Amino acid sequence: MAKNDTVPISLWDIPLALVLLTRLPVPKLPSQVFARQASAAWAFPFVGAILGALACCVGWAAMSIGLNATASAILVVTALILSTGAMHEDGLADTVDGFWGGFTPERRLEIMKDSHIGTYGVLALILSLFLRVTLIETLIAAQYFSAILAASVWSRAMMPPVMASLPNARGSGLSQSVGAPKISIVAGGVGLAFGICAVLIGISALAAVLLSALAVLALAMVARSKIGGQTGDVLGAAQQISEIAMLLTLVTLL
Repeated sequence: MAKNDTVPISLWDIPLALVLLTRLPVPKLPSQVFARQASAAWAFPFVGAILGALACCVGWAAMSIGLNATASAILVVTALILSTGAMHEDGLADTVDGFWGGFTPERRLEIMKDSHIGTYGVLALILSLFLRVTLIETLIAAQYFSAILAASVWSRAMMPPVMASLPNARGSGLSQSVGAPKISIVAGGVGLAFGICAVLIGISALAAVLLSALAVLALAMVARSKIGGQTGDVLGAAQQISEIAMLLTLVTLL
């Protein structure tokens, strides 16, 4: 089977996407399924739906036993972090460290690969976690759990467009091994995510997904300028920035 399978959709794509984007337990998949990694990108919104639903259940349960909105929001974010192994948060920190800690593309990529975290990365994590908890707290207080779920769905759909539009900057790593999805795969995933969001939050979805997409576009432009393409860390940063932008928009509309 070729790396970019000619079959556009397979039922294996959803569990494969779970393996790629989460640390949730998934039954062992046949080895040939992993040749479909790029083709499975259309299923990323389903992963967001699963993760978002689990996190919302945690938040709802916390509120049900009497915890306030702040504590419940912290538990929601914790659930999202644990279910993904903090891979997206790690990507955000590494991206910020590399983009603003180096003066050449080579040095920036070297910093991004380093397992140590710098000042820029620490500050990015502090600010992003503060924003996510604060925004989710507001949504939980308003019993607007569907907005949290929608942000989880849409933010996963924003990674494939970056994968398809920018070359791999390093020539190695997870992003390189997955490959670039075809435009039809990307369009299918984005369309699926928008449909889910429209059902969950109605007309608010239009403004939220637009502003979120613009935020990811800005990140992609910076990535092209700083390192000449994308890496797995950039994709993780795209998910985080997209989620925050969408939550911010929905809280503003609320």
